[in-house]
Amino acid sequence: MKRTILFLLIAVFGLGTLTADAQTKKIGMKRARAIATKAAAGKIKSSELEKEDGKWIYSFDIRNAKGTITEVNIDVYSGRVISAREENAEKEAEEKRLEKKKNQ
Repeated sequence: MKRTILFLLIAVFGLGTLTADAQTKKIGMKRARAIATKAAAGKIKSSELEKEDGKWIYSFDIRNAKGTITEVNIDVYSGRVISAREENAEKEAEEKRLEKKKNQ
């Protein structure tokens, strides 16, 4: 009986460690770039690793054939596309204003 309980404890804590490791491993900027360019065709103008709304993301500004910028955000851990939206001057100014306010 004691062996069974000990085995179960080791199994539970061991699996918990594996799950935690899988959630903390980043996909890397190179892989994130590939995912972003599939989400929005064009040339990457800027890229950065940033924390937004409490989540770590890779953020890419991609200039398309029309000359507009699409911002693509990729989850650092899963590689999932969080958002892909076309930027304009008003949106950029609002983002900068909110970021400045948050950092004060």
